Amino acid sequence: MAFSEDESQLLQDLGPHAASSDEVVIRFDHVTKTFKLYKNERKRFLGILSNKHREVLGVVNASDDLSFEIRKGEAVALIGHNGAGKSTALKMITGVAYPTSGEVTVKGKVSALLELNAGFDGQLTGRENLHLRSQIMGMSKAEFEAMEEEAIEFADLGLYIDQPMKSYSSGMKARLGFAFASAIDPDILVVDEALSVGDRAFQTKCINRMRTIMSKEDVTVLFVTHSASSAREFCTRGIVLDKGKLVYDSDIDDALKYYEEHYS
Repeated sequence: MAFSEDESQLLQDLGPHAASSDEVVIRFDHVTKTFKLYKNERKRFLGILSNKHREVLGVVNASDDLSFEIRKGEAVALIGHNGAGKSTALKMITGVAYPTSGEVTVKGKVSALLELNAGFDGQLTGRENLHLRSQIMGMSKAEFEAMEEEAIEFADLGLYIDQPMKSYSSGMKARLGFAFASAIDPDILVVDEALSVGDRAFQTKCINRMRTIMSKEDVTVLFVTHSASSAREFCTRGIVLDKGKLVYDSDIDDALKYYEEHYS
């Protein structure tokens, strides 16, 4: 999903974000992530339980011998069509998935602005879900208390913050997800281009929050996109992925030119 014209104009104000250090904060060292494809979910479940029931249709390397480094303070666009391996790389950076082979090294606190309405417990209140997420991230009680009210105020859910999240709309969940992810003062910010969260006023509020985070020179930014115009607006480097492989890595203009020539 690409940014709207108005969202792109707002992002343009962020400006390019250049590396402020030679310190490597993300390193992929010959990383391969293999997924086995099954006929259905039942076969997948049985395949986990016993070798006798494995009926694998095939295997896919979502990341295929992938190697790159990202320095502290860089703003890097991961560019590629659907299925290129962008999401798999992100999942390994955020710790949701692990490589089948190779090594992924990440230094610093990661905040991911993607799939904002996923992973909440519908039986818990919004406030309780914030607390749960902080525990999953390994935050101390003091760290959570320092950001709790800021996140709640930013989400602007009113009395709903203390209601079970099963009563929330998808937009309300996304608002709370963004509020938490953007309030933890990250060292590494991962941004999905699908940031249509709530109404127009709240979208503007989100872009302004991103601007504040990205204005810090020591924050490393990964922007996931297949939109050339969105990537060019604030990234200085582009990594082009295709079928899990790194096919091109250069400054943003050259990377986008390569992508447009080979995949448009």
